[in-house]
Order: sequence, then C-alpha cells, then structure tokens
Amino acid sequence: QVQFVESGGGLVQPGGSLTLSCDASGFTLDYYAVTWFRQAPGKEREGISCKGRGDGSTFYADSVNGRFTILRDNFKNTVYLQMNSLEPEDTAVYYCAADSDRRRCPTGWESWKYWRSWGQGTQVTVSS
Repeated sequence: QVQFVESGGGLVQPGGSLTLSCDASGFTLDYYAVTWFRQAPGKEREGISCKGRGDGSTFYADSVNGRFTILRDNFKNTVYLQMNSLEPEDTAVYYCAADSDRRRCPTGWESWKYWRSWGQGTQVTVSS
C-alpha cells in the first residue's frame, strides 16, 4: 500500500525558513518523479516543484523559484522541500505527490490531475 506522510509544517515569521519532509512507504521514490503541491484556503491546489527520477530534471513554479529547493534522500526514501525567505503568501497546506506511471516531470506537471498518490498534507503558516 502506497503511503506518503508529510511533516515539518508550522508557524514561521516572514523571511524565515522551514524544511518539509515526505516519508514514503510502499513506493520507491527514486524510481519516479516526485512533486510538491500546496493549497491555500479558497484557492486551487498549486504545483510548486517536480523532480524526475534519479537525478532527473527539477522544476519550480515561478512563485517559489530561487527560494524553495526539492531534495530526495534515496536511502531514507524521503523527499524534502527546503523553503527559505518565506512570505505570507506561502501560507497553505503542503502536499507531496507521485504516480507510478510517471518517471519524469511531464509538461503540465503543475496540474494535480497528473498525480494519483498523495499525502495528507502539512500546514505552513507564515505570519508575524
């Protein structure tokens, strides 16, 4: 059974940093593309980063490019999202996602429709 568990969310001040973790079981992350999404209240789920299998290509949404970094630890079967220079607009529930049919980040990877396996999410709140 595929299971993703996100952790590391919390309350942080503007300009601060957080690192989110996504632990996978029943699914070898190194074999597939992995993504991070977020969803703010009243907004659609937004793809913010995708990393292809192995050392595959990495993509970021314009809104986080240069501030967020997606990393994968194959030994721990965990994917991370390092978030720096956080802004109030980054407040959202953050999700990791993957799909056993996707080894690379497809065109349109930002759409949640491409990804079938999801975690339960972790809340990130950026506020002073």
